[in-house]
Amino acid sequence: MPAEEKAADGAVESRGLEPVPDGERGGRVRELIPTWVAANISVLLLTMGAGLVIFNELNIWQVLVVAVAAPVVSYGLVGLISLAGKRGGAPGMALSRAVFGQRGNLFPGALIWVARWGWETINAVSGAYAVLTVLDLLFGVKSNTALIVVTLLFFVGCTFVVSGLGIKALRVCSTWSTYLFGAFSVLVLGYLLFTTDWSAVLGKPAGSTAMMIAGIGTIAAGGISWVPSGPDFTRYLPRTASAKGVVGATIGGAGVVVLPMVLMGAVMAVGTPDLAGAQDPVSFIGELLPTWIAVPYLLIALLGMLLINSMSMYSAGFTAQTLGIKVPRAWAVSVNAVISLVFGFLLMVVATGFFGSFISFLTLLAVAFSAWIGVFGVDMLRRTSYDGAALLDTTRTSAYWYRGGFAWQAMTAWGTALVVGTLFTKVDWFTGPLATTWIGENGLGWVAGILTSGGLYAVLPRTASPAPAAGETAVEPGREPAGALSN
Repeated sequence: MPAEEKAADGAVESRGLEPVPDGERGGRVRELIPTWVAANISVLLLTMGAGLVIFNELNIWQVLVVAVAAPVVSYGLVGLISLAGKRGGAPGMALSRAVFGQRGNLFPGALIWVARWGWETINAVSGAYAVLTVLDLLFGVKSNTALIVVTLLFFVGCTFVVSGLGIKALRVCSTWSTYLFGAFSVLVLGYLLFTTDWSAVLGKPAGSTAMMIAGIGTIAAGGISWVPSGPDFTRYLPRTASAKGVVGATIGGAGVVVLPMVLMGAVMAVGTPDLAGAQDPVSFIGELLPTWIAVPYLLIALLGMLLINSMSMYSAGFTAQTLGIKVPRAWAVSVNAVISLVFGFLLMVVATGFFGSFISFLTLLAVAFSAWIGVFGVDMLRRTSYDGAALLDTTRTSAYWYRGGFAWQAMTAWGTALVVGTLFTKVDWFTGPLATTWIGENGLGWVAGILTSGGLYAVLPRTASPAPAAGETAVEPGREPAGALSN
């Protein structure tokens, strides 16, 4: 069997940054639906929905608007950027080399890699709390420092195994977790339907429009963090796969989870107002739901959080390789696994408030990723192909070396957008000088980042784009126009 076929068919995915040949592109667009369902199976969405009621002071109808708009905006961006994966067949941060240059890409790559540490830490902590809650509900075992370490090790170890196996393992786990989580979510919704004080839920007064817009940004931040990873999950799709289908499946897969979870969290918050401020964002489920629902629901949610971290570490392995860490992809994820353990322990044992730390992290995460999104997105509109050989060539001979290894136009737009987005941002421990403006008060620093980087990159002189090398990674002329959303 040829090596490239082994890379696709083996139990452990061995392909790294190298573009996927057309012969291995057997994926289907509909497989993206369980992928993005699994990327959102987290009880943190319940906590965030509660935060919309407690901190943003929104009513249920405003929460509904937020829960619909947030996944459309954020996963719409994920779907659009994912199209680069089927065009170039390589991971997102490898394709980013064509935009920023071989050396220039190290800067956004390093920032995105570090941001993933935080995202994986948050999910590792949530997973560990889920295990602790189940142990308490079933056996009365109370949390302590030693048990926290054990549960973190268990969760991160499982994550490492699944992410190390690669794309096929992620697809199988995502599909089954989608079915299980969907079934039990219906059960939880039914329970809430008959036990909730709906007069209190429906009677809550409306909050401000500014807080509703800010809420959209908060919920959308989780989706925005997946944008650079989008191509990682579409690189095995045929070039002829429907672009509209890719975007639709991405939004649909995420929305079918985000919408009910955020609404459920908002409904729960009316009867449990201290929910959003809890140090432990998971144990409240055991208090609000009967054990026969809470335990299996938490176990399924635990699988979902494990998959979220596995998907993140899967992409982080590629990002680590683009930074020059010369190890196989399956071992590159071990770096992030160790970091998740260390920071997870600090957050569970040392930090005084989970929700405040989580929202601050999401806010900064959105700003960090938005600067890259604007530049890469505009480049996608201009580009019809990627040179596979040039993506892997990190020497001066690379067609993507540009000037000294940098595409100064992309670097300028990216750096400027980072500064602009930060100026409008306010978190627990930092307030930008423009945070009190309309943009800042509405939590739109990340939008300012995308518009700044994209607009500036669009007006700067274009970086000389090399002709694609002969091979399978170039899009055939006329096959798919730049920016097209059709077959």
